[in-house]
Parts: sequence; C-alpha cells; structure tokens
Amino acid sequence: MMRLLKYLKPYIGLILLAVVLLFIQAQSELALPDYMSKIINTGIQKNGIESAVPSAIRQSQMDKVLALMSDTDQVSVLAAYQLVDKNSANYQAVLSQYPTLADQAVYVLKTTDTAALTQLEPLMAKGLLTVSGIEAAIADPAKAQQFAQGGMDFSKLPAGVDVFSYVKQLPAAVKSQITTKIDETFASMTESMLLQSAIPVVKTEYNALGMDTTAIQTGYILRVGGLMLLVTLLFTICTIAVGFISARVAAGLARDLRQALFTKVESFSKVEFDRFSTASLITRSTNDVTQVQMLVIMALRMIFYAPIIGVGAIIRAVNQSVSMSWLIGLAVVILLGLIITVFSIALPKFKIIQSLIDRLNLVVRENLSGMMVIRAFNNQQFEENRFDKANKDLTSTSLFVNRIMVVMMPLMMLLMSSLTLAIIWVGAHQVAESTLQVGSMMAFIQYAMQVVMSFLMMSIMFIMVPRASVSAGRIADVLEVSPVIVDPRQPKALAKPVKGQVEFEHVSFRYPGAEEDVLHDINFTAQPGQITAIIGSTGSGKSTVVNLIPRFYDVTEGAIRLDGIDIRELNQKDLREQIGYIPQKGLLFTGTIESNLRYADEGASEETLAQAARVAQASEFIETMPDGMRSEISQGGSNVSGGQKQRLAIARALVKKPPVYIFDDSFSALDFKTDLALRKALKDTTGDSTILIVAQRIATIKNADQIVVLDEGKVVGTGVHHELMESCETYREIALSQLSKEELA
Repeated sequence: MMRLLKYLKPYIGLILLAVVLLFIQAQSELALPDYMSKIINTGIQKNGIESAVPSAIRQSQMDKVLALMSDTDQVSVLAAYQLVDKNSANYQAVLSQYPTLADQAVYVLKTTDTAALTQLEPLMAKGLLTVSGIEAAIADPAKAQQFAQGGMDFSKLPAGVDVFSYVKQLPAAVKSQITTKIDETFASMTESMLLQSAIPVVKTEYNALGMDTTAIQTGYILRVGGLMLLVTLLFTICTIAVGFISARVAAGLARDLRQALFTKVESFSKVEFDRFSTASLITRSTNDVTQVQMLVIMALRMIFYAPIIGVGAIIRAVNQSVSMSWLIGLAVVILLGLIITVFSIALPKFKIIQSLIDRLNLVVRENLSGMMVIRAFNNQQFEENRFDKANKDLTSTSLFVNRIMVVMMPLMMLLMSSLTLAIIWVGAHQVAESTLQVGSMMAFIQYAMQVVMSFLMMSIMFIMVPRASVSAGRIADVLEVSPVIVDPRQPKALAKPVKGQVEFEHVSFRYPGAEEDVLHDINFTAQPGQITAIIGSTGSGKSTVVNLIPRFYDVTEGAIRLDGIDIRELNQKDLREQIGYIPQKGLLFTGTIESNLRYADEGASEETLAQAARVAQASEFIETMPDGMRSEISQGGSNVSGGQKQRLAIARALVKKPPVYIFDDSFSALDFKTDLALRKALKDTTGDSTILIVAQRIATIKNADQIVVLDEGKVVGTGVHHELMESCETYREIALSQLSKEELA
C-alpha cells in the first residue's frame, strides 16, 4: 500500500480536514456519556444542584456554619460571599431571586473561580451537615444520644442556651477540639460521598430562601439535555462530512489509479504484455482498484477514528471510576487474543483470493471469446467443468475466510454483554457503598463499550488491509514497470514530406528471455511507390519482421531506418503516425462502421471514408446494411464476417493516408477475386507510399516489386517472382505447393 501513497498527494488537504472532523466527532461521541452521567447524578439524584457550596444562604444559617469552623476556614468562606440586606445597593435584584431576604439578610456567593469553589466545597459540606445534624439532634432526643456518644452531649448545656452561640463563645482551644472532632467524624467518608450528602441540606436551604427547587432541577436537565442534543448534532454533521470526504477521496484515488493503469498499459510494448496476462490486467484495473478504494473509505473512517475513540474512552472511563478500570483491561486482553487467533488463521487466505479471481476471469474471458470453437468441438462440458473448478476454488476459499470472520461478531457480542454484566455487578456494590454514583456507572459502561468497539473497528481494518495490500501491490507492479521501448531523450525529426523508405540493416532479434535469435542478419530495403512482400513458411519470422517497424519490439542487433533515420531515434508517436498498420487479425471497436474508419483520422471527410471503403472492397457490403456507414459494430466486430472485418481494417488504414503501409497477412480471409481487386485498387490509390505485405499465398504477392523470402529467421532470397522461381528453392517449394507451373508462369 505504501507504494501507492504518492497518488494520495492531491487529496492531502481533504485527508487532513477529515482527520480534524474525526477528532471533533470522537470528542463529541465521548462527551455524550458524560452528559448522561450529569443528568442522572446531578439532575435527578441531586435535584439539579451542582455544588455543595450554596449560591445563597441565610445569615442566621451562615452564622451557625461559621461557628463550627476554624478561624482560617471562616476567613476563606466569608471571602467567597457577600452579605446583602435592605441597605445594600443590589437589594431589589437579589430579593427577586431570594424572597426570604425581605425578612433577614442573606449571604450571596460572589466568587466564580473554579479552584476557589473546589477548595470551599468540603468546608461548606462539613459545616452544613454538622449544623443540620445538630438541629436534628436538638429536635429528636434519639439523635441527641448519638451526638452524646460522639462526645457532644447537648443535655449538659444550660437551659435556653443556643448551641451555636455557646460554641462561638468557647475558648479557641476548646473550639479547636470541636472542629477536630467534626473532621474525624467525616474522615471515613470519601469526598464524593461528603458532597453528595450535603446536597439535600443545600436544597433545604434553597427552599428556606424561597427558591423554586423544582425549576432548578428542570432547568439543569433541560440545559444539559440541550447541550447533549447539540453535541449529537455536531457528531452527526461530522459523521456525514467525513463520509462525504472519504468517499470523494477514495473515488478520486480509484479514478486516478485506473487512469494511471490505463495510461501505463497503453505504453506497454509486446514485451510487457507477455509479462501480464490480459485477464490479470483487467482484474488489476477493476477488482484490485475497488479493493484499494474500499480500504481508503474505511481507513479514513476507522484507522484514525478508532485510536482516538479508544484512548479517549479509556481516559474518561478511568475518570469515572478508577476501581473498575481493570474490567476494561481484562476485556481488551481477551479481545486481542480473539483477534490474533482469528487473523492468524484467516490472513494467509486473503493472499490467495486475488490470484483465484484472476484465474476465474481468465477462464470466463477465454470461454466468451472462444465460444464458437468450443461449440465446434463439443467441449462445452469440459469448459463447464473448468469454470466450475475455478469457481469452486474461489468460493471455498472465500467461504473459509468468511466462516472464520463471522465467528468474530457473536464472540464480540458475548464479550460486550459479559463486560456490561461485570460492570453492573461491581458497580452496584460500589453504588450501595456510596463510593460510586449510578450515572457514573452507566457512563462507565458506555465508555467500556466504546473501547471494545474501537478495537472491533481496528479488527475490521486488519481484515481489509491485507487483502487491499495484495491488490495495491498488484497495481503497483504494473505502474512501476519500466517499458523496454522508450522515446529517446533528444529525438530526431523526419524531413517533410516523409518519403517512407524502410531499410533493414543487419537486423537480428531475440524475444526477451529467449536463448536464441529468431531473426538473423536481415537486410532489405522497401522503397516508396513499391510493394515489398515477405513470404516464408509458418514460424519463419514474417510477422516478427513487420512488428519491428512500429517498434512493438526493438531489434536486438542492427538497425531499422525510416528515410535514413534509425527508428529508435524517433518519438514513437512520430514514427507510428507514418505507418498504416493492418494486423493479421482485423480488430474492430464497438461503435459504427464510420467511427471505426475515423479511428485513423477523426477529421476525415465523408468522401475520404467512402473512397477508403471502395478501395478496400468494403463498400458493397456496407451499402447492403440498413444504416450504411452508421451501421453498428459490436464488440470485436463479432457481427461481421472475418473477410468483412479485414476489409474494414484495411479501409481504416487507408483513411490515414500514411507513407508506409504494413499488411500483416491481412488478405488471408479474402477470396481470390476480392484479393485481386483489392490489390489492384491499392496499387492505383497508394501512389508513392511504401507497402509491405506479409502473405502466405503466392497469388497475393506474385506481382510485388520485391519479394523477401524468409526461412528459419533468415533471408534466403530477395527479388521478383520469376527471379526467385529460378534462384530460391524455398520460394519455389512454396509456390509449387499452391499453384501449378502454368499458373506460376
């Protein structure tokens, strides 16, 4: 996959934007359990009262609280509050909030510093709880007995003496003992328990101040719930945006890879095509690119997101309850063990799947293209069995992988359910002991699920990455191929007008990887205005000779010159613009007859197309078609005969009007009458062009201006027909095997 990273450069901006959005999305998702915890813990259990430091407290109640504090603590508390009475400037404003102000002065909280309030909370909680307890003990003798057992016997006080006034007047040493005793009483409580216990006392004070505590609770729930909805909306927007960006990046990358593959394959010579099969190149351009595309989509959604959500969920879960964090650790260890076990079995199979797809494509392609041959030899059953084997091999491998991977989901669900049950079991005991709040336990469950899901997302990526990596490697193998045939750094230009003289100068050629040359010291010159024919027995190297001219291969030794310039010193585009090539197998493209003829020259006139068709002896059957030139041609020209296909291929080359024509056994599907008429029309039309004809039939090349005879890759004769009949044994054998002596005369 690393080999294709350079193709992601145009999308770096979008990828970075997606990462930022993923971070926001993760933080939004992580915030939701925290908001839920606040609604339960504060909104429901604490009646919406967020702090043990009351926003306001009656002067009479504050005096009681201060009486039980040390001098230092009294200073800290009084610094945070402002005393408001009827003479205060803000009396009317405060009165609307706290109606009791009409009867007595009220202390109003003036500080908003979080650190100061955090430091103040345990002081006020202890003070409020102590005052509330003393007041309850005075009213209830049973509770007074409990205080007496703790060292505070109120029965010993003089009758009618106020406890708090009495404590306030005690010497500093005695008062210090009382405050120490109070601290010892609350020492067994955690800070969370202490603050939670003080909330009902704060609520009682708010009721005494005339505040609407129901409105406080409702307002808190609505406020936090509203924030929760906004965060959910932000999460949704980020999710949609990331989905859009990932799809755009992946689709763009797939488009670029397909374009790069197609462009690279177009630059391939026959050497490279011998390395990659057509079926494999099609698979690489389609299925393999799709695998990479899917990986990019999932990667942008999961690879960055899973670690953020996983780490964030662990941190927030620990913040909710350190004592239960071992449960998440245990679940992660079990999950990793499960993933490693499953993947160690499944991963080797992913590398096999792509090669099996190649094999299946190859079988299907050969069946479709060779259907007539298969039917002619009654081998349908053999081909069905061949396809069935390739299909079953792919199916069985895919099923094996899917059966292994499908085990993941039920095991994951079992793990998550077991983890939830364990958290509830442990958390319920902590809730009963007042060391954990219900909302915190529920938030912990959600964070634990997020941790597990983040590992599940990463496991999904582990499934996709190996298969996509195989596909990416296959794509990179094609893209990184250095074509054997390349343009020169400083190409030469042909003089205008191009004459078209083709000269073979001591040319030898060996196929890549072969041990011996297939062509040996080929020498001949094809002159403009003449027909040069190449003939020889099967396998003598005829087609190889003409394939060297457009540089489908490069010569191993010697040189081929066009108008005196070595063709390797020309740009391939410039060279091939001078050549009209008609292959042995006429290939037509999907479209119309007209579009196929215009393939040689898009700007060709109607008259040029008609003239080319007449010369190629194709106008007769074109005129019989319902739509003439606009008649449809199916893929590969399967709706026309072999001879018609060859004639249309010849007409296409004639539309180009090049200085050099190469006919690679292009008359083989024509009858003798059409062959003769076509060759006569060619000679009249091509004028000064150089014509090279590869042929098997003596009748086709009998009247050529020059005939080159090949045998086992060597030139064994050069001349005209009657000369070769006398001087070349190979030519004479071929000629006599086809025609009588009278016909050859």
